[in-house]
Amino acid sequence: MKVRRARRSRKTFIVFVLFANFVVSTVSAQSSGRHLTTIDALRRFSGYFHLQNVVLRGEFVENARRVSLRGGDNEMQAMLADGVSTMSGPVEVRGQLIDIGRLTPSDPRLGRYENKPDPDHWPKPGEELVLSITSVAKAEPDSTPTIRAVALEPWKYEGQSISLTGQFGGRNLFGDVPAAPARDKYDFVLRTPEGAVWVTGMRPKGKGFDLNVDARVDTSRWLQVSGVVKNERGIVTIEAKTLATAQAPAARPVVVEAPPPPSEPGEIVFSSPTDGETGVSGSSPLRVQFSRGIDPPTLNGKFRLTYIGGTPPAGTTDVTATYDIGSHAVVLRLSKPLEPFRTVKLELLEGVKTFDGAPIKPWSVTFSVGAN
Repeated sequence: MKVRRARRSRKTFIVFVLFANFVVSTVSAQSSGRHLTTIDALRRFSGYFHLQNVVLRGEFVENARRVSLRGGDNEMQAMLADGVSTMSGPVEVRGQLIDIGRLTPSDPRLGRYENKPDPDHWPKPGEELVLSITSVAKAEPDSTPTIRAVALEPWKYEGQSISLTGQFGGRNLFGDVPAAPARDKYDFVLRTPEGAVWVTGMRPKGKGFDLNVDARVDTSRWLQVSGVVKNERGIVTIEAKTLATAQAPAARPVVVEAPPPPSEPGEIVFSSPTDGETGVSGSSPLRVQFSRGIDPPTLNGKFRLTYIGGTPPAGTTDVTATYDIGSHAVVLRLSKPLEPFRTVKLELLEGVKTFDGAPIKPWSVTFSVGAN
């Protein structure tokens, strides 16, 4: 008896499989190799921050065998490195976020964790987080608002009108922050080597400047932004009232902190477009961000873009690919726009490796193109 295979309801047409060499950029997301953030953001975006170097401000709370760091209205368990002790009053700490569920019970990084869960009831990713603290210092009060100060303690400035100066970061082109406020198509990041915030409410355009949120070439510009601070769902924003050009400050040395070698697979933690997104511009670059550094040659031939359903695409499409070392992000720019009103699937195939040889999990995102 012959078995007839069921006919697929929708055909797929490959737009490209990327074999071109990647252009590697060394512009860092945050030049210090660490993220200045809050406990609220760590909890909401644990997949992004897992095993990343972070800087936070808060106060220690001790209760029996449990030590926690409280920042604003949020609190997180802390695990102190050898030779590190708590301190009373406001502190600034450096360390790494550990998502217990993303490690195995035998992982040596949990050796000092006294509240380690039962291996038979191991938490899922995101369920139990601990801050591994490597240094503690007294938090010096900030005399004036800066991006650094607002990124570390947004609750102190929430609702206030302030003025900040920083480098234009486009639509998170360097992966400085884990997510976007998604309020307007002109939302952009204002960044420095020590921190970043989103700017909403105004297009980056004014006297002598008209910046494109998707153009890396515009990220050499510095802006002064005045507006109201908001802190919602772990995302710090400035609702802009005025914008003006500014001069870049004199460069100063920043200590680079290398993260310890992780022992687990890497993954994609951010993409633009997002899965299920509709009305996507066919001419916008495609971006994906990895949880940690990638070995660039392993990316060749590992991205595949396909149309789902409809007719075969007309002609060929060339692609320019850029990998940014600092933000662990890949940007794909197509030689011609994606066809309007088509459903598109972008895939990362098996075989990509991190800088230390760990595999990257295969991944895909499906989105719909709007009218070009």
